[in-house]
Amino acid sequence: MNSTTMVSSLEAPRTRRLRTTGGLLLALVAMLMICAPLAIYPLFLIKILCFALFAAAFNLVLGYAGLLSFGHAAFFGGAAYITAHAAKVWQLPFELAVLAGTAFAALLGLAFGTLAIRRHGIYFAMITLALAQMVYFMAVQMPFTGGEDGIQAVPRGYLLGIIDLRDITAMYYTVLGGTILGLVIIWRTVNSPFGHILSAIRENETRVTSLGLKPERYKLIAFTLSAALSGFAGALKAIAFQLASLVDVTWHMSGEVILMTLLGGMGTLIGPIAGASIVVGLEHFLSTSGLPITFIIGLFFVVCVMMFRRGLFGELKALLERSRS
Repeated sequence: MNSTTMVSSLEAPRTRRLRTTGGLLLALVAMLMICAPLAIYPLFLIKILCFALFAAAFNLVLGYAGLLSFGHAAFFGGAAYITAHAAKVWQLPFELAVLAGTAFAALLGLAFGTLAIRRHGIYFAMITLALAQMVYFMAVQMPFTGGEDGIQAVPRGYLLGIIDLRDITAMYYTVLGGTILGLVIIWRTVNSPFGHILSAIRENETRVTSLGLKPERYKLIAFTLSAALSGFAGALKAIAFQLASLVDVTWHMSGEVILMTLLGGMGTLIGPIAGASIVVGLEHFLSTSGLPITFIIGLFFVVCVMMFRRGLFGELKALLERSRS
């Protein structure tokens, strides 16, 4: 038996154990989220779910493809506006309104990616920021967006024409189902050959090119998928909160999703979810305290970056791997 076979035989059980642990953890989280509305206000949980999906979608390009985008708020907020307009003005049913917002975000992501994907590092980040700011100014100026007032009183409608989404519990479980669907798509993507190629591009793009592959094509697909899932999260949020506003399309939102991803741990599936839960929870519980929320969250982030370089869940994952090796 050669050394490669021996290493593979040792790593296979370890990989299976890690996957089993991750699967059990995800199952536990799913059970908690199913029972959570019995103890916690559902609208607060909906906000956590929407931002968890948004952060996980952003992590697809940052954690796995190595692309730092400062423009993801354009997809999140742009889809929210399209969904709200489709539901309120065009009077589309819930499913078609969300689909319209998601499709818009995917097309916008394809356009952004086509323009920016050949750039690297800070140049890529600055191009995405500039393009996102164009979307923000369009949201301010265009008549259908409502300007600073946004689109309010968006009807929730019915799920499949049967379930009344005005019931907050029904709305919660609908958003939960959508979030799980989005996370499953992300999980399947990063664990597929496509996801492995993305990781290889992140580690050494020159070597991937030398193998005859075209990194730009893979990065563009990942960026478009990330934009679509970000738009899906924004569409669900617009329907659940019956509002699409400028808050969701500003550059601050792009910065916030970066904070969530780095805080939880990029390159992991659970990390962005944990980061989103922490940030949303801090904003919610500090909102009535009179304390400077932005300063406290920033200070918390600095402490976590200094103590946990891989993020909270990233450090936990590394600790488990060391203990089992």
